[in-house]
Amino acid sequence: MSQLRQKISFLQIGLLAVLVASILVPMLHLLVQSFRTDGGFGLQHYLAFFDAGRGVSMQALWGSVWVSLLSTLFAALIGAPLAFLFERFELPFKNLLGAIAILPVVLPPLVGVVAFMFLLSESGILPRLLQAVLHLDRPPFHLSGIQAVIAVHAYSFYVYFFLFTRAALKRLDGATIEAARSLGASSLMVFRRVIFPQIRPAFSAAAVLVFMISMASFSAPFIFAGETRILTVEIYNSKLQGNLSMAITQSVMLAAISLLFLGLALRGERRFLGAAQKGLPLPPRAIRSPGARAVAAALAGLAGLMLVLPHLTLFLLSFVKNGTWTSQLLPDTFTLENYWNLLRDPGVAEPVVNSLKMAALATLGNVGVAVALAYWNARGRWRWGSFSEILVMLPWAIPGTVIAIALIVAFNQPRWLTFGQVLVGSFWILPLAYFIRHLPVVYRACHAAFTRFDPALEEAARSLGAGGVRVWRKIILPAIRPGLLAGGLLALVMSLGEFVSSILLYTFSNRPISVAILSEIRLFNLGSAAAYGMFLTFLILAITYISSRWGELE
Repeated sequence: MSQLRQKISFLQIGLLAVLVASILVPMLHLLVQSFRTDGGFGLQHYLAFFDAGRGVSMQALWGSVWVSLLSTLFAALIGAPLAFLFERFELPFKNLLGAIAILPVVLPPLVGVVAFMFLLSESGILPRLLQAVLHLDRPPFHLSGIQAVIAVHAYSFYVYFFLFTRAALKRLDGATIEAARSLGASSLMVFRRVIFPQIRPAFSAAAVLVFMISMASFSAPFIFAGETRILTVEIYNSKLQGNLSMAITQSVMLAAISLLFLGLALRGERRFLGAAQKGLPLPPRAIRSPGARAVAAALAGLAGLMLVLPHLTLFLLSFVKNGTWTSQLLPDTFTLENYWNLLRDPGVAEPVVNSLKMAALATLGNVGVAVALAYWNARGRWRWGSFSEILVMLPWAIPGTVIAIALIVAFNQPRWLTFGQVLVGSFWILPLAYFIRHLPVVYRACHAAFTRFDPALEEAARSLGAGGVRVWRKIILPAIRPGLLAGGLLALVMSLGEFVSSILLYTFSNRPISVAILSEIRLFNLGSAAAYGMFLTFLILAITYISSRWGELE
């Protein structure tokens, strides 16, 4: 028994060392370097950051704040009413619309931005189509600048308001609503005094989460923001221009803001999860009028079409021959060449292979670390549990640009942690970034699975003489498999579409799909860029489907 305890202690120390080396050390290097000046240490870089007269950092900070506020507002205006419609009314094609409503989750960030660019930019399909139909000299509208960033964010992030609000509505206490109505309260008063107080924790949690994600967003500002300063893009520009000191300082400031909102998000999550249902929710209202049902069906169809248009646009353009869609209203030359090249051209297929390889390595690391940590933390079996949990969850709040800059600072020269190797510029830097970025996702899923697992089953197996390996293989892993699969496959999907850290850390030999998409757009190979995007989307859909089917078999 003492030997077993020694082995467990050794594993725990090793696991803690991995977390410290991969997460804490880069962040501490980033913080220390932000104070380093030519003459030693000082506040020179922070003074330059807050100098609104000469620097652009404060402009970028306020730009990020305003974009995030507006993104949160418009995401709420889309997601919350949609949740009310789904839960309070019997809509036509409700199940189909429910599936369509969460489609933005399937699109990786850069792919979604590219789809919007093809669809709604000045040269996009929809503005030019309206221009031709209305016989106008120029498109009646198009997305560009900050408006485009906010539109992409609203489309991508309304899902959080939709899911959180819908979950809260499912837990409404219907008895309080009926009591208020029986006392003569109007519909507005029932909503204001009864319904909204019950869903407010979920709404607040969604708002804080969307604001935090918007602050960390890189893809939409990178493509659309133009001359408007956004902090995540400004970090990239500072690094690209060789001003690494300012990039480091900007990263520290963005990380501090993100950590503040992580605390608010966790507080809102506790309030949301603590709002238990006390009664049965009211059933959805049936739409009895034939005319109202027809209008509802038409609106549902229109809403579904609008939500699926970016996906359809990307699918259409993936068959367009490169260089043929220029001034035409719609593409007129189609080919399968873009997809064939993915299968037969090694140069075209290399980014796909790279992404699969690096995402798989990162996910395997995520699973190994997350399972061990979640097991020990759920059981309260080691003294460093709280500290390890803080380290694991830290990357959830830190934007990808900050993590990438921290890795550059920490591993751009030989370190004893890397056995004397320089990781920056090597193949391994991207799997490490993916591992750090998505470890919280797998950990949360595994920890939730372990909290539902009855320890008595493990103790019974051990009392009957089963060894540690057999207990894990026969008892523990089958019990936590659904949560482990959900977290692992989600991390795999997110790694496949990762763009933020990739653009800062990749080299030509390990460029992933997201960077290849951007390269094809810059070369005006729109068909190839769309084909990469569709392939990535199909891959994510397949992984998601396998995950759901496997969960059903459990």
